[in-house]
Amino acid sequence: MNQWHYSQAARALHAGGVIAYPTEAVWGLGCDPYNETAVRRLLALKRRPLHKGVILVAASMTQIEPLLRGLAPEHLERLQASWPGPNTWLLPDPDNIIPSWIKGKHSSVAVRVSAHPGVISLCKAFGRPIVSTSANPSSAEPARTLLRVNTYFGKKLDYYLPGKLGDLAQPTTIQDLRDSRVVRS
Repeated sequence: MNQWHYSQAARALHAGGVIAYPTEAVWGLGCDPYNETAVRRLLALKRRPLHKGVILVAASMTQIEPLLRGLAPEHLERLQASWPGPNTWLLPDPDNIIPSWIKGKHSSVAVRVSAHPGVISLCKAFGRPIVSTSANPSSAEPARTLLRVNTYFGKKLDYYLPGKLGDLAQPTTIQDLRDSRVVRS
């Protein structure tokens, strides 16, 4: 895809905007995780409570390196074996690197290093991880088409990044890194 689209999406993110973009299985909503106003706006659009938290998606393990410091070698190996890929892990955040408005009521943070080419290009253009949550109001089905995203949110979003969904039938599995317990399958 044209690099211009990624630059426009990154510009919207840096300006505090909320964007829609294709992910591995469904369309996602994203924003700058360090911009509390943007995150709260995204949650309001979805009608999702703050305490639930949201996922971060990154282009590479380098983009989340501060969260990897201090992990046990076996945990780091588990991540390296599953990333990049459609695996979301709950990572401990004992130093509170990630803001509370991302983690919600949790002490850990949900993170995925994506293998989806569009997500990788988006995170690279932005320069760091972004919020990744399904593009739908909380009670509605996740959007699998751009038309559905537009039906849900219309002009309330700041940018719609064109592209194709990945091949997954369902959103990514979420596992706890400490015990491999599946939180969402």
